[in-house]
Amino acid sequence: MKPLWLLPVDGSPLALRAVDHVVREAARDATAPAILLVNVQPPLPSDVARFVNGSVLQDYHREAGSAALAAARANLDTAGLIYSAHILIGDPAQTIVDFASEQHCTLIVIGARGLGSVAGILLGSVTNRVIHLTDLPVLVVK
Repeated sequence: MKPLWLLPVDGSPLALRAVDHVVREAARDATAPAILLVNVQPPLPSDVARFVNGSVLQDYHREAGSAALAAARANLDTAGLIYSAHILIGDPAQTIVDFASEQHCTLIVIGARGLGSVAGILLGSVTNRVIHLTDLPVLVVK
């Protein structure tokens, strides 16, 4: 059975280091993993979302997610790796864990910190929560 790796990215330099790690590991292994490249967009607050129609909101999330995935997609394309890209909406950590479970991933590869706030001094708050919420192996790339 081919390994299935979830690679959540937010466009940050450490997320791109995780992508580079996946590229290096895939080149070493005779059986390259299937890769699910994911960006999670946090939902807009209800006081903003109620003034925006659904298609505008979807366009906003799609454009922001596509921008966050662009460099990661370019790196994976250059390496010739096969992947599918997904833009999800929700609480980032919980959404990552739920998606990994639903897709039957064998590993989550994630950057140590992303574009979030100061919360999570040693590890980013999303990374830290993913580690604690999932039963799957998590590889944290510094």
